[in-house]
Amino acid sequence: MAFGLRADVLRPADTERAQRVTYVELFFDLVFVFGLTQLGAYLYENQTPLGALEGVIMVCALWWAWVSTTWVTNWLDPVKLPVRIAVIALAFVAFVMSAAIVEAFGDRAWTFAIAYVVLKLGRAGFMVWATSRHDAAVSHDFGNVLVWAVAGSALWIVGALLPLPLQLPLWAAALALELTGSILGYPVPGRARMDIGRWDVSGKHLAERTALFVLIALGEGLLVTGFTFVGVESSIEAVIAVSTAFVAAAACWWIYFDHGERIGAEALEAAGAPGRMARTAYSWVHLLIVGGVVLLGVGDKEVLGHPHEQSLPAVVTVLGGPLLFLIGTVLFRHVLERRWMRAQLAGVAGLIAVAAFSPLLDPLSTGALAALVLVATAAGETAERMARRAPEGG
Repeated sequence: MAFGLRADVLRPADTERAQRVTYVELFFDLVFVFGLTQLGAYLYENQTPLGALEGVIMVCALWWAWVSTTWVTNWLDPVKLPVRIAVIALAFVAFVMSAAIVEAFGDRAWTFAIAYVVLKLGRAGFMVWATSRHDAAVSHDFGNVLVWAVAGSALWIVGALLPLPLQLPLWAAALALELTGSILGYPVPGRARMDIGRWDVSGKHLAERTALFVLIALGEGLLVTGFTFVGVESSIEAVIAVSTAFVAAAACWWIYFDHGERIGAEALEAAGAPGRMARTAYSWVHLLIVGGVVLLGVGDKEVLGHPHEQSLPAVVTVLGGPLLFLIGTVLFRHVLERRWMRAQLAGVAGLIAVAAFSPLLDPLSTGALAALVLVATAAGETAERMARRAPEGG
């Protein structure tokens, strides 16, 4: 008996549905609003070197869970019933994983690990089953991914059963294994390695999906900041802090969405190897962008809670978010356009300058200066883009 799903659930090529973002994908994204909230709460409560390392592992795992599923729905059509059911099932598993984030390095380590493993194996296994009769190349590639997922799953499960000094390196090794597999093309003895250069991806779909996730992350940060503002005593400092948080979020939106989001779809459509470009720009570089947005919300909460208590953790959270975000957007645009954005590089330099003077500042003024740097970056990039267009218009 032939293996695989009889119905063809691949996205129809050269049609509007090949690029359309469906409502069930947006439903899947809603789960990650909760996940990002839990992650932000964990980072705020654990502002130590160990907490930072654990936070890096959590944000990498959360991002990889989301972006890997997004790659699956770039091939499969969520309008089709089997795919829709699979996406909803994966959303439930991601919800369980998100609920365990705060205690992922404590009492709920096994819950997080099992949910993450089920998500990995279920996603890759479904992809192999759904495509084996209809696209042998894709099925073969995800067969290799499944083998690597099984190997990595052992590290997640064993790590969850061991004390923290062993759990941390095993989970870090599991994530490193996933990254290594992605770089090497998931080689498996006796099977050809995956050639991502020949993947035919929908650039518009992938760019829109990722942009929506960035928007969700920005919205989640404003939501948490708003609730924090409501919970603190009314004061001039609190009003300045919440206003600064909104300005910083709006500037981040401008920097990402004014031009960069549209360029992603155009660059992928024009690329000779869109799969390779998409992997670099969206699977890898966007981790910095999303991590920066998450840390931005943590910094806003820190400013609201301790506006005049400067410390190294406060500087890291308040300036680290904008810095990661700008570095991520600089790399993102470089991958797509093969040039360095001068305004964003200047913004990175500006944030480093603020960090140098941070011992003389408090968190409130540090956050205000960081927001001004983001606004100046957004204005500078827009002015640069308009100046480049002016000769063309003349």
